[in-house]
Amino acid sequence: MFNSNDAPEASPTTTNDAVTSLAPSELLKEEIDQVTKYYDLIIDFFANYSFQLVGAFLIFLFGYFVAGKVGKLVLRVCEKQSLDITLSRFLANTSKMVVVVLITIVALGKLGISVTPFVAAIGAVTLGASLALQGLLANYASGFNIILLRPFVVGDTIQVQGVKGVVKEVLLAYTILQDEDNVEITIPNKHIVGEILHNSKHDSLLELSIGISYDDNPIDAIALIEKTISELNITGEQKQLQVGIDEFADSSINIGIRLWTPTNNLYANKYQANQAIYGALKQASITIPYPQRDVHLIQQAS
Repeated sequence: MFNSNDAPEASPTTTNDAVTSLAPSELLKEEIDQVTKYYDLIIDFFANYSFQLVGAFLIFLFGYFVAGKVGKLVLRVCEKQSLDITLSRFLANTSKMVVVVLITIVALGKLGISVTPFVAAIGAVTLGASLALQGLLANYASGFNIILLRPFVVGDTIQVQGVKGVVKEVLLAYTILQDEDNVEITIPNKHIVGEILHNSKHDSLLELSIGISYDDNPIDAIALIEKTISELNITGEQKQLQVGIDEFADSSINIGIRLWTPTNNLYANKYQANQAIYGALKQASITIPYPQRDVHLIQQAS
């Protein structure tokens, strides 16, 4: 008689094999579903934004091409106006960068990306940098003003902030002067713009004075001094030599001399002129008097 208790039990090994055989298929199905999901997402993205992507890319390419043309045009205009090469390249690169930034903003807007946070961040960074670099930015702005408006050029003689010299080089941040002793004077451009500036071009004014006796004819002395200085060839070409009676002093008639001479030889020409004038007056027997004072004593009768 058959006993139900004698029925064979299910083998645990058979059950585990069935689970194991089902696991790879489930895993494969999940991977296929995930790939399908990404595929559908990509297809939907390109289906919805393909024209925007192509349009943004074409806008950026066209803008970059235009930016290059604008930069070259600005550089040619600056070179035509004989602007400083440093400023010319700076303006050209800045113009190109501005166009590229504008075109990038337009391209991002074409994709539906809001550029407001980027603009706000750039504004905050720019404000912080400008506050930290006020002095440097002021020098660069002043240098830009000098090179653009050209109140002086290389080779001019200028006097500003109590210093005087020939302009050797004009840079965006500072200007370099050079005096007769070949000493270079560096002046930050912010100390030039807005200040009282004396520009005498290539020459400097040299003022001399010499006294002659009241017994001599001042007209003859003036003619002699004019002839002597003219023979030295130290006067500039911009203005003529001026010689005349400057003052009727207590002990002498003072002859004033005003001449424009190259700044690079200012003091050398001054010493040369004084020596030549002294020799000419002595040879012509024109007296250079000593300071003197007449004292009259009055005796009272006792």
